[in-house]
Amino acid sequence: MGMTRRTVLAALATAVAGPSAGNPALDDLAYAETSSRNRLDVHLPEGKGPFPWLLDLHGGGFRTGDKRSLPVPPQLPAQGIALVRMNYRLSNQALWPAQEGDVLAAVAFLNRRGPDLGLMPGRMALGGRSAGAFMAVSAALTLAARDRPPRAVVDFYGPMDFGSLDADLAKLGRRLRRTPADSPRSVESLLVGYPVGQRREQATALSPVGRLRAMRPGTPLPPLMIRHGAQDGIVPAGQAERLRTAWAAVDPRAEIDFALLPHEGHGTGGFGRAAVQGALARFLARHLSG
Repeated sequence: MGMTRRTVLAALATAVAGPSAGNPALDDLAYAETSSRNRLDVHLPEGKGPFPWLLDLHGGGFRTGDKRSLPVPPQLPAQGIALVRMNYRLSNQALWPAQEGDVLAAVAFLNRRGPDLGLMPGRMALGGRSAGAFMAVSAALTLAARDRPPRAVVDFYGPMDFGSLDADLAKLGRRLRRTPADSPRSVESLLVGYPVGQRREQATALSPVGRLRAMRPGTPLPPLMIRHGAQDGIVPAGQAERLRTAWAAVDPRAEIDFALLPHEGHGTGGFGRAAVQGALARFLARHLSG
């Protein structure tokens, strides 16, 4: 009897990643061998592929988190878009830019093995939440510099300039709910391996906003979607504004779908509501089709 597509995927997953919990065809595929965290899950829509895809990165302050915490919103498969959730090395395992290297390794793996997994090589978007957004935007800029940009980029409440985080927090005029970024104990300092406050220019230069400022004006950039909570006291909305400004300065023709959610904080419930997830699905469908 002939093998079904699901059976083929199951065999591939077992060969690549070994046995895993849940759907053995799509869970815990090894995209690299550097770390046990170099694993990803693929969630396909119903129907005949291959499909365009979003590579989504979890948050957790660069120190914690897992791909399984990321939702699989029904709006994406309804638009014929696959979702790939990935893990990456945490800051207590490796310093930056190892995490961006993990994202780039996952992109290379998915483009290489895409046809076997039901994915269209090159028809991808990069996105993330909080710390994951920092990594997704960083990797997108690297790919753009290599003339292989993603079709779209998504930033949900990510830090975008480590050197200005505390200044943006101070503008809120509130009691801090987090360790100041400048502190040697902050998640940002622990990621880069030095106190941000002591090497502020360097911390900005490695961040997406600093990297954009160093890019040649007129460099083509992919469409960008930004959603941030106006009440965010952990990563202030000023970070989203800085990314929007720097992105537009490099490529004024790049689409930027920008919105501050007026009543939301850092990763609060509004980001999972149908209005936000529907806007995300429509944005991706517009740029991943054709």
